[in-house]
Amino acid sequence: MKLRKALACILSAAILSAAAACGQETAASSSAAASTAASNSASAVTLQYYTIGPAGKDLTAVNNALNELLMKKIGVRVKINYIDWDDYTTKLSAIIDSGTSFDIAFTSSQQGDFVGNARKGAWLDLTSYLKTTGKKMYDAIDPLFWTGIKIDGKTYGIPTNKEIATPDLWIYSKALAEKYGIDVKQYRTLESLEPILKKVKQAEPQCIPMALDRNSENFFSIDGYEYIVNHNIPLMVKSSDTSLKIVNIYETDCAKQVLHTLRRYYKLGYINADAAFKTNSDDLKNYTVLWHNGSGGPYSDSTWANNLGYPVVCQQVSPSVITSESTRGGIMSVSAHTQHPKECVRFLNCLNTDAEVRNMLNYGIEGTHYRLSEKHQVIGLDSGYRGIQYTQGNWFILYTTVNDPVNKWDAYRKFNKEAVRSQALGFTPDISDSSSAAQAAAVVRVTEKYYPSLMTGTVDPNKILPLFLQELREAGIDKLQSTLQQQITAWKAKGF
Repeated sequence: MKLRKALACILSAAILSAAAACGQETAASSSAAASTAASNSASAVTLQYYTIGPAGKDLTAVNNALNELLMKKIGVRVKINYIDWDDYTTKLSAIIDSGTSFDIAFTSSQQGDFVGNARKGAWLDLTSYLKTTGKKMYDAIDPLFWTGIKIDGKTYGIPTNKEIATPDLWIYSKALAEKYGIDVKQYRTLESLEPILKKVKQAEPQCIPMALDRNSENFFSIDGYEYIVNHNIPLMVKSSDTSLKIVNIYETDCAKQVLHTLRRYYKLGYINADAAFKTNSDDLKNYTVLWHNGSGGPYSDSTWANNLGYPVVCQQVSPSVITSESTRGGIMSVSAHTQHPKECVRFLNCLNTDAEVRNMLNYGIEGTHYRLSEKHQVIGLDSGYRGIQYTQGNWFILYTTVNDPVNKWDAYRKFNKEAVRSQALGFTPDISDSSSAAQAAAVVRVTEKYYPSLMTGTVDPNKILPLFLQELREAGIDKLQSTLQQQITAWKAKGF
């Protein structure tokens, strides 16, 4: 009996000792894990990310919430730095030229000078990363985007996976269209608009039938033309032309007809009188406007209604053509001088493939800035944060909003599949040599001088167009045209 008690005491003591040791190990293990987590958090890379648009009042809160999410998923943080619309290209160039350290920046064919900065070595070639760290996003994005953004066979950014063509839209006030029985599908040429512009102007003299600004669309895409460089260098090709013949668009009958029609509309009072001086006609929200022009893909009515602040009806008027410019509408590029290339690619890969991350960057914090309907569509709650959708990556993993059809992204996929590939898709002109650069700069100065007044009908093309063409020739447009023709012909011969 005494022996049993003794054995029991020994066994109990052993169990208690083991339990105490186990408790000590568990506490030590938890302490070590917490220490490791704290160490990892403290040593985590924070990527400096520049993008375009206004910073909402809740940016810091969203940025912090996003970083909590990113730390759990990829162990990386980002610092989001917004630069306002009008200053973006200039300030980003200053950041690059000054050698200021950053990691990722939004860029595009129009904003942030994607091609120019690539030519001067500002962007990192991501080609090799797309086979490894970035393979998941590479597979998720439409292959034609990768074709369109390449420069000399290299990939200098991650394109936004969105509508792959950006055809011209004519955007009508829904209220006015219904009031005057306007069937927007009937109007596909600039000249065809005259009866409805006249009707609305006579019935409502305070109305602006056609809202234009100094940066308004060129109307030439309706006839199948696309720019080779950008709209400040008026050299264009027809997207369907297999010969890829470059023309000075203002020497064509197409342009002359457009300019004379706009002039007639301006003199009749159909176009806002300040069009040549106005930087953005979208802000004409305190006026009754019948017609705007823009671009976009399926279900653009809700997008443009949000932009303009009133219900609209959109009608596509140019072909759905996949151009280099349309594939470069939104790109996130990595600085060639980043100290963290792998972390940059991990972040971009996550952003383009992880719906939780993508939706937070676009819509903000669920429960604060938005909630989800029963159909899992976004209902906005607070205006303190709003992402700029085309600047941030893959659209097809975003929630749709309650104003959109539930099948919106299916419609976009169908639209992309049916879009026609331009003969010039993937061509990138090289005007970086001193002679071409000087000619291009001179042509841009001349175009900026004449474009706003001619393309809004403010001046008489019979008097001003000859002056414009003469100054373009003096600036060197003919030599520039010859150089670019040689380049695109050689590019075509290589079978790109």
